[in-house]
Amino acid sequence: MNKMLEHKTKSCWELFQDEEHQLAMDDLSARYIDFLSRCKTERETIKYVEEVLLEAGFDDYIGSDNCFRSFKDKTIFIARKGKKTLSDGFRLVGAHADTPRLDLKQHPLYEDLGIGMAKTHYYGGIRKYQWLARPLSLHGVVVKINGEKVDVVIGEDPNDPVLTILDLLPHLASKQVEKKVSDAFEGEKLNIVMGHSLSFSKDDVEDSDEKTKPSVKRKILEILNEKYGIIEEDFFSSEMHIVPAGPARYVGLDKSMVGGYGQDDRSCVFLALEAFLSEPDPDHAQIVLFYDKEEVGSEGSTGAKSLFFEYCLEDLIEAWEPGMKMSRIMMAGKALSTDVHAAIDPDYQDVHEKLNSAYLGYGPCFCKFTGHRGKVGANDAHAEYVGWLRKILGESEVPWQMAELGKVDMGGGGTVAKFLALYGMDVIDFGPPVLSMHSPFELTSKVDLYATKLAFSTFLRS
Repeated sequence: MNKMLEHKTKSCWELFQDEEHQLAMDDLSARYIDFLSRCKTERETIKYVEEVLLEAGFDDYIGSDNCFRSFKDKTIFIARKGKKTLSDGFRLVGAHADTPRLDLKQHPLYEDLGIGMAKTHYYGGIRKYQWLARPLSLHGVVVKINGEKVDVVIGEDPNDPVLTILDLLPHLASKQVEKKVSDAFEGEKLNIVMGHSLSFSKDDVEDSDEKTKPSVKRKILEILNEKYGIIEEDFFSSEMHIVPAGPARYVGLDKSMVGGYGQDDRSCVFLALEAFLSEPDPDHAQIVLFYDKEEVGSEGSTGAKSLFFEYCLEDLIEAWEPGMKMSRIMMAGKALSTDVHAAIDPDYQDVHEKLNSAYLGYGPCFCKFTGHRGKVGANDAHAEYVGWLRKILGESEVPWQMAELGKVDMGGGGTVAKFLALYGMDVIDFGPPVLSMHSPFELTSKVDLYATKLAFSTFLRS
């Protein structure tokens, strides 16, 4: 009787001890590491998703029973027809494909003290000091004046050079260490080391003596021009991102964790796609949305605040259930806003409230509300919806936990959930716990990733 009265969360390692679960977990983790290593920008992520969908037989237009539409190479809408009509409700899983990084400025290149440098502007909530003195790579796209698109990746191939940001040696940092962290590391000093050797060539048009001098900057431009056919002016129509170099890796002597860049929130992108493809014959229509710009407020034409979702749904209604009101369909929908949750850190337990914290290894986490200090800016999921989710996961024996993000007055966060809630659908935040969130090397548990995939599958077939 006491067992029924008290709630005790179990470690997923206890629940998934058998060989079948272990093999499935290892297979999922290996493919996830490959995905993380390949997809370090939102464009690379959406391209990966498109390739997987086409291979699975999906059509690149809205209207067929299995379809998708991408927009600007940064967001994608995916749908599968169910046995029931759209107006009977749909199951929606949404995640964001962008992640914190450094972006090159539009005038990035300069040289100083014989070193070629590039100016950056950080994107999203980073801890600036974490990006210093580590191997970095350059990923992006350049659009030339003739409209040609050129993909750029430098620093991932083992034969590639890497880039880096300089750090101040401790011998000269006595004043720096006395400052607050927010003051000690300045955004304008997150400058990328691009090169050091000189070019002795002359520009085609020599209208000043300055252009004939040996130049580190010109050497960098010559290398970029030789490899990619681009010139300095092409940076104006480019999106160039600085991200950590190298592949994702297993962490721990037992290989029980995955470490890598961008797990917030590409873990949910990968797991939602995996779950979606594993549930091909649903009762209710299934919709998957991968957004851009979540880390900067979901703005722009590819963010969750845009009308892209509405436009796609309009076309889907016209094809699948013509004449039906969008409002009725929206209000019959159930959604998971899938985003990672902050796991309690053994070294920083004081910023968490332990009874309501997410623990690594205990499965995906429901976050009934996000926001900050008094739930400001939160979507607070309705109790009836939480009860329904408990029921379907319990029936499928899928483990989960429930938590909030830190102590009440300590901080907080936001997701795309509130933008989906505007339409009247039921929605809650749900995703795997992560350690070192927003750092260049985030940590997830293999067992949490596996449990999250099972949870997404259960939801999509419910």
